[in-house]
Formats: sequence, structure tokens, C-alpha cells
Amino acid sequence: MSTDDTASVSTHILDTSIGRPAEGVAITLEARAGSGGDWAALGGSATDADGRCKDLPALPVGTTHVRLGFETEAYFLSKQKRQAEAQQDAPANRDSGAAGVFFPEVAITFAVVPGEHYHVPLLLNPFGYSVYRGS
Repeated sequence: MSTDDTASVSTHILDTSIGRPAEGVAITLEARAGSGGDWAALGGSATDADGRCKDLPALPVGTTHVRLGFETEAYFLSKQKRQAEAQQDAPANRDSGAAGVFFPEVAITFAVVPGEHYHVPLLLNPFGYSVYRGS
């Protein structure tokens, strides 16, 4: 929850390749004061069955920049395993990195002002992603 002295952040992830929420993605939250400041790790959480992360830590007073880190590799590897079990001769995920995941992580950095709430959804698929400021 934001106050007059702080901003607040929430997020969710939609896996656009299947049109469903991405469950179980670990998310980290970092903050800094000023564009040249050092990043401070504030903690993190994971997305629930609805793809939402509702319990990110509060931002400290003076925060001007926030970075959300999404650990997408474990999600995609788990998804690939589920798909392979469901369809034994599923084609290999060609054109991916060595682990079969093109984007093993996604980092989103954005500026904040006190008193505002920032909902930053991640639209994710194996070969691309998009973010926006939601409501």
C-alpha cells in the first residue's frame, strides 16, 4: 500500500503462449534512491495460481527507482516438461539457449514517485515479453 511518503508495487504474469496466468514464477524486488544510487534487495515472492504476486515488500521512503526480477527459466523448463509428458514426441524448442529457454530472466526497471501505486504486468511467451503500467 502506498502512503504519501512511499510508492507501492504489484505485478502479475500472463503466459500469452497459452492464454493463462503463469503460476510459480519467483519475483524479486529491488529499490534505489536516485538514478546513481545502489540497488537494495527488498525481498520477493512468487506468482499464485492467478499469476499474481500480491505480497511484495513495501518500498522504503526515498525510493525513486524500482526493479522487478522475474525468474522465468524455471517456469519455462517446468512447462516444457509438462508438455513433453503430455505429448511424448513434442518438437524440441529449437532456437532457444543451451537450456532450451531463450529468456531465463526478465528485469524491469521503472521510476516511481511517492503516493502512487504501480501495477506492472508482464505478458510473457517463450520468445518475447511485454510490460506496461497497469491499474
